[in-house]
Order: sequence, then C-alpha cells, then structure tokens
Amino acid sequence: MKDRSISRRLRILPGTLEDYKRLAHYHYRDVRPGPVAAIFALRPESESPVSASTLGVIVYSMPVPEVQLRDVATGGFFAGFDRSTKCALLNKHVRCITRLIVDPRFRGLGLASRLVRETMPRLDVAIIEAMAVMGLVNPFLERAGMTAYRADVPVRTVRLVEAFSSVGIEDRQLVDPAQVQRSIDRLGDSEGRFIELEIRRFLQSYNRCRDMPPGLKRTRYVLSRLTTRPVYYIWFNPEKEQESRMTRQD
Repeated sequence: MKDRSISRRLRILPGTLEDYKRLAHYHYRDVRPGPVAAIFALRPESESPVSASTLGVIVYSMPVPEVQLRDVATGGFFAGFDRSTKCALLNKHVRCITRLIVDPRFRGLGLASRLVRETMPRLDVAIIEAMAVMGLVNPFLERAGMTAYRADVPVRTVRLVEAFSSVGIEDRQLVDPAQVQRSIDRLGDSEGRFIELEIRRFLQSYNRCRDMPPGLKRTRYVLSRLTTRPVYYIWFNPEKEQESRMTRQD
C-alpha cells in the first residue's frame, strides 16, 4: 500500500512549460497545450525551487468559444451574444484544465485531485472547466469538487465497450493502448474473431480509418475515439460567481 503521508511532504507552486515538458510523455496527448493561462507544479517540499523534481503538473488554458455542455451547466449564461462579446466574457470569467499529469510512481495518492482542488481558486476567475475523455473511468475531477455533465454515449461506443468487457478487457484498462493490445493478442481464436469483427464494425463510422490493419496503431486510434465520451466538468468559484453575473447584466 502506498504511503499517503508522501502527499503531505509535497507543495504546489507556480510552474512553467518546462514542468509540463518533463511529464508530457506520460500523457496520452504529448503535444503542447495552448494558449496556456497558468501552470502549477507539484514538488517535494525539501528541494529548492531551482533543483526541485516535478512530480505532477496541471495546465490551465483559455476557454474555447463553443462547448455545448457549458451552456447546459451554466444555464445558457454565455449564450445570446455575438461571437466577439461571448469570447470577451469567456476570457474574463473562464479557464480550462487542459493537462493534468502525475508521475506514475506517485499515482494512487490522491495527488491529481489535490492539484485540481488547491489550484482552482488561484486562477481568480468565476468558472473552471474541463473536458475529460476518461471522466467515466477516473472521476478524480469530481473528487476535487467539480460537477460532471455527461452527454449521451453513442450506441457504437457502448457496443464496443461491452464487447471488450465480454472478453475480459474492462473500462479501467481502456486508458492504456499497449495493455489493451496485449490483451487482444492473448485472446483465443473465437474471442479474437469476435473482437476483430466488433472493432471493424466500430470503425465503419470513421471513413479514413475504417480499413486500418490490426495492431497497436489501430488500437490506439480506436481507444482515442472510444474513450472520447463527452464528460464536461465545471467548478463555480463562490467568491467570483456573483461578480460574473453582475458583469453579464452590465
């Protein structure tokens, strides 16, 4: 069992893109996020800021203009404006969590939730949002105090998830393409043919990739589509929410 007292010996400090780059290869999307609004890093308390190891990082970016579930979560607060006015309101009141990475050696200690919970108030805005592709598998954002809004899951997604489950590949494994591919490779002939059929059926909705050959590349692509379940998370800053409403009235 991991020692959760480790968490008490870590501190969260303002970070830089270098902190993100140190851990980016652990993220399923190892490309630079942007435009970046703020970065915070999780570091050992005993180390100096200059030499400190980065054990976790959270990146906040500016919001994108159109998010359907944002309108649901905010009761249409940002709706009804021309694009320029809407973008100005969003940029003033909203920030989006676009990357959250914890060194694999320190996962399972609640550090991801801590990074979210302790940094959201530091952004000094009314709303923090996130779109989590694996929100249904690892709801750490909810544990950090955010509220989840889920869109309907496509039938093709439900079908393939259930197909994977029927051969012993469960939801929690779908974050790791290499692990899923190893599980597929170990299937017997009958189960292997069944999963191959279901994967090909799933890919019929993606014209350019419908004929991809079996292998890790295809599995990575399938999981990237399979796990993109629309889960929108939002947190309202109690100290800023009234201010944002007054701004809209103006």
